[in-house]
This record gives sequence, C-alpha cells and structure tokens, in this order.
Amino acid sequence: METKHGFIKMTVSEFENWLLQTRVGRTILKIQQHHTFIPGYIHFNGSNHFERQLAMKNHHVNQNGWRDIGQHFTIFPDGTVMTGRSLEFSPACITNQNANAICIENLGNFDTGFDEMTTAQKEAIVAVTAALCKRFNLAVNTQTIVYHHWFRLDNGFRNNGTGNNKSCPGTNFFGGNKEQDCITHFLPLVQAKLSGVVLKTNDDAILKYVVVTATTLNIRVQPNAASTKATNRAAATLGAILRVYAEQEGWYKISNSQSHWVAGRYTQDVKRATVKTDALNVRSGAGTTFPKVDKLAKGEEVFIIKEVNNWCQISMEERWVSKEFLSF
Repeated sequence: METKHGFIKMTVSEFENWLLQTRVGRTILKIQQHHTFIPGYIHFNGSNHFERQLAMKNHHVNQNGWRDIGQHFTIFPDGTVMTGRSLEFSPACITNQNANAICIENLGNFDTGFDEMTTAQKEAIVAVTAALCKRFNLAVNTQTIVYHHWFRLDNGFRNNGTGNNKSCPGTNFFGGNKEQDCITHFLPLVQAKLSGVVLKTNDDAILKYVVVTATTLNIRVQPNAASTKATNRAAATLGAILRVYAEQEGWYKISNSQSHWVAGRYTQDVKRATVKTDALNVRSGAGTTFPKVDKLAKGEEVFIIKEVNNWCQISMEERWVSKEFLSF
C-alpha cells in the first residue's frame, strides 16, 4: 500500500482489508462501471499509476470544473486499485444518476478492436465489485451494478443503450456493454466471487434514514457538541443519506458498531421506497403537468424527502414521482 498526491494505491487484497476498515456514512445503493477510454493501455507503463490518476484529477477539476476527480476508484491493467474522491461524496460520472452511487473507472478503452483487458484487471474488477457488494449489502443485479452505457448522455434517462449513449464501459467489456451482456457475462463472476458470503437481507437494526441538510456535518464520538470529532471517518455532506441506529436528546447514532453521532437538527427524516411498476416517470414537480426529467425501472430504490398530494420528492432537487407506484 502506497500513498501519494492524496491517493492510495493497493493490491486487491489490500483494498478488501482497507474497505472493511473504512467508515462510510453515505448510504450506497449502486455501483457504476466505466472505462476511462483515454487514458488507455498505451498511456500506462506499469509504474505510472499516480501520474495517470493525478492527470485525470487535474482534467476533471480544471477542464470539467468538478470539485475533485470524478471516480471513487480506478482499476489499472496490472490489477492495482487506487482511491479517488472521498466515498462521502457522490461521484461525477453519470448525469442525474450519481446519488447513493460508487463509481469505478477501469483504465483502458474496452470498445471492440482496442485494448484487450488483461487477466489481472478482469480479476480485480470482479473482486472489487464483489467486495463493494459485500461491504454495502448489495444484491448482485442490474439495479445495483450498472453500466454507463445504459443511461442517456443528456438527461440520464435509463434506456439501456437505445440512443444518445456512450459506449462506456466498452462494447467488449466482459462480453459487451448491454444489460443482457452484464447478466450473462459479468454478474455470474461477481456472484461466484461472493460464493459462501451471505449478504444481509434486511436492515432491522436501522431506526430510520435521514438526509443531511448542512453543507458539512461533523461526526462526534458522543451525543453532544462538546465531544471530539471521530478521527476515522470524514464529515457527512449535504444531501447524503445516513442510517440512524439510535437517538438520544436530538443526536443520532449513525454507526451500528461504533459510537459515532451527528446532531439531528442538521438532518431531515426520509423514507426508503422501491419502484413497483415497470417504468416510473420522474417529473420536475408534484403532478403530471410537470415535464418528465427521468424514468426509474422496477426494483430501483429511492429516498423520499417530501410528500405532497400523493407525490413524492426523491432528491433535494425538483424530482418527483407518484406515490402510487412505490412500495415502502
């Protein structure tokens, strides 16, 4: 394990241990798979991991105007894993699809006829995806593991690649970039890697969910403002969905295993729900007169911030769905 430029370079086994020790307040519902396209294999010499990661960060910050590098992790051709932006921040990778997500950028151009993925990188991608599913209790399916290709470039609508889509993570990524390719070629490898690992099927210990309403929210080791800040995790950020395991005098315990608390006055209660219809329109206001801005597939999970006349706001922006088509 090596640290440079604010990034950590790890082997897969080091990553798995690091992930188990890393505290994450933000609730994770999905894992995004991408390829970098540029840089590709021709730009990687086997020892310039940090230089390539720093170059991507500089491009994302200086050219795109983002706050940091877009992805949480980069996986290199030699199977090395490198951290990117903090897990407490949503990625900047798929339009309107970044909330509650983790982004993996796989270095290379995996469109047919370009980079042929190495065995080491294949094994690392599968292992990292499986470790994230285990860590965040995610079932292995195409709602929790998603490809950039499935979402329109302009508005993030999920159309599974039928028009105005990037090829990312590549037309030859584990046999193809379509949803059926993922089901046939990629998900079985992740499931096999998890063989013998029992994912939790419920969250009985969770008292409720809340959304952070402050720009940053300190996490303290006791339920009072005079206690010290937790040293092994970052502050929570605006819009993050936190799990609450206990409540004491206006303070919320956000870890089931450690004494980590946040002030409840800087949060708002939310409800977790699942889409129960095949396709659910997301609108820019609470009613059918408002334009469609997105579409959700059956089984997708959302958090409800506000309810108005049987319409539910599912983000801090104006994104609304009909309550009739949700299961709570």
